[in-house]
Amino acid sequence: MSSTLSPTTLSNALPPFTPHKNSLILLNTWSTRRRPRFHSAATRPPLLKVTASSSDLQTSPVENVVIIGSGPAGYTAAIYAARANLKPVVFEGYQAGGVPGGQLMTTTEVENFPGFPDGISGPDLMDRMKRQAERWGAELFQEDVETIDVKLSPFTVQSSERKVKCHSVIFATGATAKRLRLPREEEFWSRGISACAICDGASPLFKGQVLAVVGGGDTATEEALYLTKYARHVHLLVRRDHLKASKAMQDRVYNSPNITVHFNTETVDVVSNTKGQMSGISVRNVDTGAESVLEAKGLFYGIGHLPNSQLLEGQIELDGSGYVLVEEGTAKTSVEGVFAAGDVQDHEWRQAITAAGSGCIAALSVERYLVSNNLLVEFHQPQAEEVKKELTDRDVREGFDISLTKHKGQYALRKLYHESPRLICVLYTSPSCGPCRTLKPILSKVIDDFDQNVHFVEIDIEEDPEIAEAAGIMGTPCVQFFKNKEMLRIVSGVKMKREYREFIEANK
Repeated sequence: MSSTLSPTTLSNALPPFTPHKNSLILLNTWSTRRRPRFHSAATRPPLLKVTASSSDLQTSPVENVVIIGSGPAGYTAAIYAARANLKPVVFEGYQAGGVPGGQLMTTTEVENFPGFPDGISGPDLMDRMKRQAERWGAELFQEDVETIDVKLSPFTVQSSERKVKCHSVIFATGATAKRLRLPREEEFWSRGISACAICDGASPLFKGQVLAVVGGGDTATEEALYLTKYARHVHLLVRRDHLKASKAMQDRVYNSPNITVHFNTETVDVVSNTKGQMSGISVRNVDTGAESVLEAKGLFYGIGHLPNSQLLEGQIELDGSGYVLVEEGTAKTSVEGVFAAGDVQDHEWRQAITAAGSGCIAALSVERYLVSNNLLVEFHQPQAEEVKKELTDRDVREGFDISLTKHKGQYALRKLYHESPRLICVLYTSPSCGPCRTLKPILSKVIDDFDQNVHFVEIDIEEDPEIAEAAGIMGTPCVQFFKNKEMLRIVSGVKMKREYREFIEANK
């Protein structure tokens, strides 16, 4: 997405405000939200420390366990470790390994996770796991781990914002979507090419268009089926002569009249029209070598993943593909005190339920390891106090108040665009976008730090498609900054907190 987008188009979509009795639709949805009780040291009741056998540990700053990564494995490990009074420190990550919550944050319906007979969306399942971990006292930080040293004990974990010493580590960083590395991939990334149909499929760029998905497994078939909700037609491009997806997913694809499967088809590159917009996909028949162009306005990748094990290279034994090697039936790695869970050590099953199970095994193994080595310090939660129920969105009074910092919807954006002297931060989201859920609390915290110097507006691209189209939004999440009706910057995807903070500081 170009950062030189003129504000003229958006300005035309935001004419000077004219009051109307039915136009007051703003819900200031974030004005009363707070972090959960155990999310930060400032708001969490102090945990009661029970000393270990070694007196040296009573004043030691060394943590029992650090969990690196989230998703089903990381969150399950956090739940079990917290319930064991280990007070785990969890670095969720949101860059190197994708987003907090892992691959399920870009999954529509999870239909095979026990306990949900009607299914549950991936982001909703991860939200529940995260809240459960926080409830039991896990400390969660939405930060990337930049370095880890497991050569010396206690281990050292350095994130983007803090350094932590710990007696044990659970590595649950998952895997990252592969790319095709097409010649024009970077040119059209987020302008027609995407690795997340859930995030970008609802954008105006793709609605009603012919789209294509690359891959033949469960990921590709699920994305193809999801895109049929928005696309005029979907082409599934498969290199082999058969689908690798589960039988249930194959049946859904074959029974969908809006999906055409192309076997023995290799994606060569994307092509564009005279306006520089993606207009098609160059494909090659792997049997004959014949090339042709398939009309399509969007290309989505569903071709598998690579384990996020880079931090452990040279310190832990990995297999030839980069997966962490563990003792069969355990979470133990080649280094004592370091455990691995989830897709970073599982190249075969790669299911949410198996990842959760391995997270449980890792947490129980950590507890045994700490006890057997006389390292455990327990942190008991105090008696729960009655907490006043926070206001819900419905409790927030309807109305627009320019003195408030956070707003939502087209009405608020129109008013602020024309009347606010502050820097305006506009976040474009879609309901099924997992990374959007990740970015909201990150951006909310940054906005809080600049409360009186910035106005914030969230735009749901499905509720306000005309605004999204006028703004040139091609995928979510996307952030635009305005001041005095001038577009200053566009930031696509989820970035580190300091990137947003530094920009606001320089332009407030």
